[in-house]
Amino acid sequence: MMSFSMAQPTVIDYLKQLQQQGVSHVEIDDEARQILREFYRRGSASPRKPSTKTAPAAKAAPVTELLIKGTTPAEKIDFLRQQCLSWAAIKALGTLRDKMVFSTGNPEADLMLVGEAPGYHEEKKGEPFVGPAGEKLDQIIKAMGLSREEIYISSVCKFRPSMKNQTMGNRKPSPEEMAANLPFLQAEIDIVKPKVIIALGGTAAEGLLSETKTVSQFREAWHQFQGIPLRVSYHPSYLLRESEGTTEKRMVWEDMLAAMDKLGLPVNEKQRGYFLPKP
Repeated sequence: MMSFSMAQPTVIDYLKQLQQQGVSHVEIDDEARQILREFYRRGSASPRKPSTKTAPAAKAAPVTELLIKGTTPAEKIDFLRQQCLSWAAIKALGTLRDKMVFSTGNPEADLMLVGEAPGYHEEKKGEPFVGPAGEKLDQIIKAMGLSREEIYISSVCKFRPSMKNQTMGNRKPSPEEMAANLPFLQAEIDIVKPKVIIALGGTAAEGLLSETKTVSQFREAWHQFQGIPLRVSYHPSYLLRESEGTTEKRMVWEDMLAAMDKLGLPVNEKQRGYFLPKP
């Protein structure tokens, strides 16, 4: 069973995150009830008299309350980044690696792209969407008439999920890992105020929309996250796995066209005709 000292910040922070997502009731098992009883017992106990012994210097406590400081969006994002390094709910999991990969791009962008979690290449460089998948994404962004510097790119999990004997292997973040990181993504969206969000991959869509569906079930429809239009598309790595088939490319491009139309970006006939069968 999880110790009281470990369980307290984990459970409380997780319940706060659920509350922020609009959840009002949760089901608990016997172990959770026992932990909650221990919270109550210790909170109700009579306080001890202060010790006369000199206490050792206290270590810096993990951050448990998310704050937004700064004048510009860039300053506010940087302040978030610093808090994420010692966020209590993330540290308590013990399932994520130490190097943080927060975000990149323009913190005042109209378009925001959200992935699932950093992998080997992202962790190595310290930036979202690099390596083969990042190169594919760069091609898509360029085809839209944009650049990485003009948009904002983030993820639902800021740390690479760990694995036993991990080298280049990656795994998708668990629901618990995404929930622990979600307050930062929510705050980023409040700061950036994008006009359109694109969730790249089923895991990113699950983290944002709290629904477990395939990308094909999410696609071809507009969703909402914090009042902002959200579109779901395939992760760039999907195109690599599918050997860059024309059908798969066209599906991703249709999602990008929908986002461009929503943003009011110019779309010429050549762009609309990408990956369509030639007459």
